[in-house]
Amino acid sequence: MRGSRVLVGSLLGAFVLVCGAPRNMRAQAKKPMDSRAEIETLETSYNNAFNTRDITGIMSCYARGRALFVFDVVPPRQYASWDAYKRDWETLLSQYPGPVSNQISEQSITVLGTVAYGHNIQSTTLTNKDGSKLHVVVRVTDVYRKFGTKWLIVQEHVSVPVNLATGQADLLSQP
Repeated sequence: MRGSRVLVGSLLGAFVLVCGAPRNMRAQAKKPMDSRAEIETLETSYNNAFNTRDITGIMSCYARGRALFVFDVVPPRQYASWDAYKRDWETLLSQYPGPVSNQISEQSITVLGTVAYGHNIQSTTLTNKDGSKLHVVVRVTDVYRKFGTKWLIVQEHVSVPVNLATGQADLLSQP
């Protein structure tokens, strides 16, 4: 009896090695990569919406209500809801009514089940009413949460380095 179990186990092991894992095992193994790809798609959607000045598209990347908390680079110190952060975006884009450009680089994402975190560098150019440009490079750290089948940002921290000797922000930070 023991010999037949060993034989069946060996055959099953050989089958997995030759044919690959059964479908449900492969799906479980791919899940973190699928989630990572979904979050990368979320970040691309955010960036596309930013570049087209689409506040609805931008805000579709964030959790609704008080599930969202943001430390942004501009005052006030914090935005403790989706509505508050939406107003921040409306203010920013009204202050810079011309073309905008945003590029995301150095994206890093770590997935832990239904929660993930990541960081990136965003290089942004905003156009003032008079046509002059403001260029700023910010550091962004996000916490993501999966709601059903959709990943959303639930926490965000946007910052720039500060020279402590002068108190001046480094708006064009380099590594």
